[in-house]
Amino acid sequence: MNLGRIDGVSSVWESAPVGPPDQPDYWNMVVRLRTSLSADALLAAIKTIEARVGRTPTYPQGPRVIDIDILTHGATTQTSTAVEIPHPRMMQRAFVLRPLLELEPSFVHPVTGERAADRLAVGSFERIRRILAGTELLPRVS
Repeated sequence: MNLGRIDGVSSVWESAPVGPPDQPDYWNMVVRLRTSLSADALLAAIKTIEARVGRTPTYPQGPRVIDIDILTHGATTQTSTAVEIPHPRMMQRAFVLRPLLELEPSFVHPVTGERAADRLAVGSFERIRRILAGTELLPRVS
């Protein structure tokens, strides 16, 4: 299955799961893909890859062996029952922003104009405040 040309791959980042805590940590990365596929065709191909790797339905935010998301698709914006582009929660998730910034240090959200680096910094300051207030624990050290 030819999706296009891989033009960049971030490091792998480990993060705690979002959602129920009864699951292992996740490994996250961002891949920059140059493709001629439409967003819908790319999504269909991604779902095929996930199924081949062994992804089976669980429950919302439940454990899964693989989860591939489309963060952006050029200048495309799309909202349908199948896919929303840009990804609606990408700017809220440090586990997306950290690897994304490795590939695109000056990434700007195509709709809001918000810089990913600024959003990550804001999220870091908010987290530090929660840790100091005692409402969030420090991350585990392996």
